[in-house]
Amino acid sequence: MRSLPDRWRRLDVAVRDLPLGLLLAALSFLPVLRGHETQVGDLPGRPLDTLGFAILALECLPLALRRRLPGVSLGLVALGFVLASLGSYHTVAGTALAIALLSAGAHLERFRRTAIGVLTIVYVALAFALAGLGSTEGVGGFATFYVMLAVTWGVGAWLRSTRAAEAERRRHVAAETRAAERTRIARELHDVVTHHVTAMVVQAEAARYLTAAPERLDQALEAVGETGRRAVTDLRHLLDLLEPGRGAEPRTPPVGRLLTLVEQTRQAGQPVEFTEEGTPAASTGSADLVAYRIVQEGLTNALKHARSSPTRVLVRHRDSDITVEVATGRSGPGPAAQGSGRGLAGLRERVDLLGGDFDAGETEGGFAIRARIPARGAS
Repeated sequence: MRSLPDRWRRLDVAVRDLPLGLLLAALSFLPVLRGHETQVGDLPGRPLDTLGFAILALECLPLALRRRLPGVSLGLVALGFVLASLGSYHTVAGTALAIALLSAGAHLERFRRTAIGVLTIVYVALAFALAGLGSTEGVGGFATFYVMLAVTWGVGAWLRSTRAAEAERRRHVAAETRAAERTRIARELHDVVTHHVTAMVVQAEAARYLTAAPERLDQALEAVGETGRRAVTDLRHLLDLLEPGRGAEPRTPPVGRLLTLVEQTRQAGQPVEFTEEGTPAASTGSADLVAYRIVQEGLTNALKHARSSPTRVLVRHRDSDITVEVATGRSGPGPAAQGSGRGLAGLRERVDLLGGDFDAGETEGGFAIRARIPARGAS
């Protein structure tokens, strides 16, 4: 069952704005508020009659449209105020003019300058008409009342600009969030797809030369199939993260996945020396996942750019951080694939986000990736 505030917010905006007009109309009949009416001209007042009730309704009821049709609301309320002033019907309902002005200043989208000009002309004509009827307000009084009305419009205009600035800020934040999310998705797809597909390509190419050795060919094809199944599993998990309502949690590779990753690369024909020191901490935030992605990217680059060249992977677990180093030798015979650099850039962003250190570049013997990742950095 919805709460009363929720049901109220679901009502049409005109229905929600109507009670304010009805309240002003009701307050106009309270004896305690006599002498505190909103009026200009200082003409002797007279009690409400049939025409007075109609003018009262014209001043109050259009407030229901003050947000939906602010121009129409202001025009009708202003007409009621003019008639009430000329007819000397002084009531609290005259305050509706200030409310309609405030709302128009805040919500009117088109013809704002035209509205200001028309209202100014109408007010000047009203002042002359009231003076002709014997008003004792004086020029100073009429000018003061006009300034008050102008300030009211200005407050509404300020609210409008503030609301527009907030909307622009939210759009900017939403655009940045979408861009960051697209970058994250592209990074995850790069990590998952590039590694597995590169391994499958290398394994498939190697299988072409094993037709004379059926047993080794079967092993090579089985490795291709296993790599493909891993790729499908990782992609399915990534899609679960992207699908609303699935509630999937970011997955940290379980213990032993690094060795599995190394074995997969070895099956693709890449000689890899793997060393893992220390015991992984029970809780490392995102550090384990980032370390896994660094090893994955390093091995992928080794397959693409330094095929058949000795590769060394060192992962060291400590209480405060995880250090990773992936070093490859010079490229062997055959053309080297060209990379986009997106993978290394994504790794640098991840490590920087966790407050660690990242370095990748040429060495005397080939290419190396080194990283230090705080073990309890932000997730």
